[in-house]
Amino acid sequence: MSSKEDFENYAAQLTGEVFETASDNGESQRDVFAQRILDLLHEGGFVNNPKVEYLEKPGTLLHGYGYTDDGLVLELYTSAFSYDRPRLNKGLLDRYFRRAIAFLKKAEKIKAASDPKTGIYRMCEVVLAALENPDLTRIRVFFVTSSSSGTSSMPEPSDFNGVPVEYHLYDLPRIYKMEKAGIASEQIEVKLDPPLPCLPAQANDDDHSVYLAVLPGRVLAELYDEYRTRLLQLNVRAFLQARGKVNKGIRDTAIQHPAWFLAYNNGITATASDADFERDESGREIAIASLIDLQIVNGGQTTATLHHVLSKEKNTLEGVDVQMKLTLVPPDKRSKVVRKISEYSNTQNRVSQVDFSSNDKFHVKFEAVSRNVWAPPARNSLLDTRWFYVRTRGAYEVELNKNTTTATRRKFKAENPPAQKFDKTELAKYVNCWMGKPYKVALGAQKNFVDFQAHVTEYPPLIDAIYVQRTIALKMLFTAVDSVARAQGAGSNKSAVTAYTMALLCHATGHRIDLDRIWREQANYGEKDPKVSPALLEAIKSLCSPVMKVILNGGSHPIEWAKRPECWTKVQEIDWKVPTALESELSPTMLKLERDEAEASEDLSQRFQGVAADDWQSAYEWGQETGRLELVELAALDTVVNLLESGEAVSDTRALRALEAYDKALQAGFDPDPE
Repeated sequence: MSSKEDFENYAAQLTGEVFETASDNGESQRDVFAQRILDLLHEGGFVNNPKVEYLEKPGTLLHGYGYTDDGLVLELYTSAFSYDRPRLNKGLLDRYFRRAIAFLKKAEKIKAASDPKTGIYRMCEVVLAALENPDLTRIRVFFVTSSSSGTSSMPEPSDFNGVPVEYHLYDLPRIYKMEKAGIASEQIEVKLDPPLPCLPAQANDDDHSVYLAVLPGRVLAELYDEYRTRLLQLNVRAFLQARGKVNKGIRDTAIQHPAWFLAYNNGITATASDADFERDESGREIAIASLIDLQIVNGGQTTATLHHVLSKEKNTLEGVDVQMKLTLVPPDKRSKVVRKISEYSNTQNRVSQVDFSSNDKFHVKFEAVSRNVWAPPARNSLLDTRWFYVRTRGAYEVELNKNTTTATRRKFKAENPPAQKFDKTELAKYVNCWMGKPYKVALGAQKNFVDFQAHVTEYPPLIDAIYVQRTIALKMLFTAVDSVARAQGAGSNKSAVTAYTMALLCHATGHRIDLDRIWREQANYGEKDPKVSPALLEAIKSLCSPVMKVILNGGSHPIEWAKRPECWTKVQEIDWKVPTALESELSPTMLKLERDEAEASEDLSQRFQGVAADDWQSAYEWGQETGRLELVELAALDTVVNLLESGEAVSDTRALRALEAYDKALQAGFDPDPE
């Protein structure tokens, strides 16, 4: 396939995804596109804390705002989405940026004319507060579009009331290149002027080379100011802990004892894919002139703290030097090398093996198990489907594109419906609602995910088919709550209302909602219908209204109020009793999402013992006759039948495989007790 065909396929997939998501969720395609691309840019560290909020008035067009955690940078977003993808000329491009900047001049009037409980009011308030901040260093304006730009000429940097303004364009070709790489990343290219003296610590070979250098603290702080979290994408410690926190010891040394900083601080460990050097007469590298794809692997706190000292405390960092160990490694080997560097580097804030590997371990395992979990066929269908877990961005498209014919692509999409996709930030929302942390969910997708990741790192759950099925049932429950919140007029506060309603539902029922029943009965409902029982849906409707009142009446800023644990305390005080109709559907005891090996083994044993010996044989024969079971599933049933007949013990592994085959047979129409 040519690169042009590949690009056109991507464009069609993206617009199709936007259409399907907007249709499924009852949202505008414009908002879905903006959220989709801003999430991509946020994941890559290009934007900070983005919030989508659409505003269009004469001369003004804005689609959201964001800001860095330290409040030094304000971001404005504008967007354009259309299926025909008209080409952008310079005049049109300038117009979009001009209309975004116009908001800064009109924010005070727009705020005065807006309801204080709306997202527009909150956007005005945040922007006006940022403009009044004497420490504000930059305003960055982003334009994201489904079109292609016909010009390479961007507006010149300008200023607003003395604050520098930058302009950034992400058109479809640029977005495509980012997603094709599998990560939201564009290489960081750093020029060092003057070149940085260095010492080659190891002879070059095919895999890597290592250099030692001493970097001026101000240079490091300025690099962070320019690239922010993009510079720390591989720094797991910076990710697991809220990025950018100030370390008091590092700060005090930089300010009070700058000459001792090099002696006291362990420095940074960095990687790059390439570098330009100044060389001596013998050809030996003596100074680094530029670096390509620079990443700080260890030393994120040192970097962020020096930036704080420079920008917030106005200290010039004169005399502060930071040692740097730089490893040049080819991009295709970077992941493996970084893992080892992070594991073994003895840094000031050491990244342990658990910190690094668990970030992958949970999601890799969840993905692997989910690929072997088949949902019950929909009504009047014999086709099994899967809920597709998107562990890495673009994974669905990668798997889809492995199918090179129209027929195989159609089959893949039928077995993996786009409506049944979900990613790691969505997974974190469902689980944190179940765990009673709606205030974490209200912080936004990325910050909520950090909390979720920290929890599963410290308390890793047993990830098996039951865990995956119950988690997917939580997704179905969350979607049902979300649809009710929308129907009851939650508006711009819907995300908070949904999270709190679901969390209270789980809490008020003593975590007895039968997630296994939701999983089993999902096929009973239409494609766009809530996949929960009528009794559960009515309970959600009765809870949603009082929850919304608590959130809306908690102050002038409902979303900010929802981010506080006190809001959760107040919501739990709502007087609500479990309806009789729902009580009859609840599990008799609290349902556990996170089970350990012993609990899972006991549960497995009980489920296995609950199937009669004759039913194993019947399921095997049914699978043979109907062709609805794979050979490996038939073999699992046959093995259990033979072991039971001979009186031999059945191991947990064999019992699990047989139960998975038996459950699939039940879902596909097998009846162990036909009349």
